[in-house]
Amino acid sequence: MATVQFKKIVKRFGDNLVLNGVDVEIQDHEFVVIVGPSGCGKTTLLRMLAGLEEISDGEIFIDKLLVNELHPSKREIAMVFQDYALYPHMTVEENMNFALRLRKLPRAEIASRVAEASNILQLNKFLKRMPKQLSGGQRQRVAIGRAIVRKPKVFLFDEPLSNLDAKLREEMRVEIAKLYQRLNATILYVTHDQVEAMTLAGRIVIMNHGIVQQVGSPIEVYRKPVNLFVAGFIGSPTMNFVPGRLTVKDGTAIFSSEHLSLPVPAFVLPQKEALEGREVVLGIRPDDVLVERPGGEKCSGRIDGVLEVCELLGHRENLYLKVGGQRLLATVEAFFNRSPGSAVGLCFNYRNMHVFDKATERRISE
Repeated sequence: MATVQFKKIVKRFGDNLVLNGVDVEIQDHEFVVIVGPSGCGKTTLLRMLAGLEEISDGEIFIDKLLVNELHPSKREIAMVFQDYALYPHMTVEENMNFALRLRKLPRAEIASRVAEASNILQLNKFLKRMPKQLSGGQRQRVAIGRAIVRKPKVFLFDEPLSNLDAKLREEMRVEIAKLYQRLNATILYVTHDQVEAMTLAGRIVIMNHGIVQQVGSPIEVYRKPVNLFVAGFIGSPTMNFVPGRLTVKDGTAIFSSEHLSLPVPAFVLPQKEALEGREVVLGIRPDDVLVERPGGEKCSGRIDGVLEVCELLGHRENLYLKVGGQRLLATVEAFFNRSPGSAVGLCFNYRNMHVFDKATERRISE
């Protein structure tokens, strides 16, 4: 397999700046997921690596070899597209071995590679079928098999699960994770689905407006997002945000908004004196909004709220709460047994509190 390096990559379509100085390095045998909203430039970055788009500025290296001007066929990469891109007039077997036949490899080697890939992907009984005779998940497995037989240095996946239904997406996520464990390959995987990113990646590259916002392991970007965009994009349901101001009283930082006032522990803001009067945004994930149950333990530092909507999701419930004019989302165990309009008490898990500068949107908490 191989390393991949993007150095100050810029891409323009006319006056439209799509990528703006992307610097990312992927290590050998690493599974990296590039995630971001539609239009952030993630697919364009992948296509530039594959040689399908020209680079406006910057350099791309595969195994320390500069590939800016290298023909796509010479880059030793294989790409799996969103729409499968199978030849409809060829059987599964012919689709999988087509690139090998073009390279005029010996028939025995072609048969061996196809057999190996079909065993991995459980496609043996479909080899003589046409693509129109397959389900969406089976077609995607054929597209992945076509990439595997080439034995590339780098696998590129461009939103390969977006055309599948929810159940098939879950199944294919497991299949791709098992495939990575078996091949131990270098993989770049593009998606807008943060669940795919969190469950598959060794590292996540989060992009927005053509700029890399944060690079880190799934747990790093979840627990310590560098800015408001990452905090709101990573995590499901999305993080609660409350704008307000910081003051320091008797050595304790106090967060105050129109509807909330609560102390911020020193371990969250160790440099609290420097933040006196700062306009900030408090971030708290729904799992860290703790809601009192009838007859249960009372919250410390209780905040009074009203339950507006309750969504039952099987093992858990999403509670949409209103504190004054501020709306908050809390996630609790199922069967909360309170009706909309009920008064509820709540508090926050201070250990997982996030504080962002309102002007710069950068994280200022530890």
